[in-house]
Amino acid sequence: MPDLLALCKWLEQTAVGAAIRESLWLFPAIETVHLLGMAALVGTVGVLDLRLLGWLMRRERVSELASRLLPWAWAGFALQVITGALLFSSEAVKVYGNPAFRLKMLLILLTGVHALVFHWIVNRDVASWDDSAVLPVKAKVSGLVSILLWVGIVAAGRFIGFV
Repeated sequence: MPDLLALCKWLEQTAVGAAIRESLWLFPAIETVHLLGMAALVGTVGVLDLRLLGWLMRRERVSELASRLLPWAWAGFALQVITGALLFSSEAVKVYGNPAFRLKMLLILLTGVHALVFHWIVNRDVASWDDSAVLPVKAKVSGLVSILLWVGIVAAGRFIGFV
């Protein structure tokens, strides 16, 4: 994909990419905010997933827990997108060919598809689960798949610097 590589080269040469790359403190500061966003996103989604599995907060209604946690997850996601784009801009060509980065992006795409499927199909009858002692299998499978995807994303993200 030569067009993507050309875009990566251009991105690195922008004032933002160059400033982040050349600054002593800017990259680590942005990465710290990226990690805080990850904690907010993965932490809140993880709690909801553990609730779907029936391993945590069983007395909490799924719909109420989701309504309290999802704004935090969206805030974390927004931080992730912004800081991730900034970090990428500083070394886009290097990261472009990194297998761990590519795996992370694939897993993020799959997580997005999973979230859409969950909200369009699985979550449709969440109100009927609220008072149920045992959640349906589709809710448990969804929670487990989500946890596995997020663990994969975090692990792939950590490996970017080592591959």
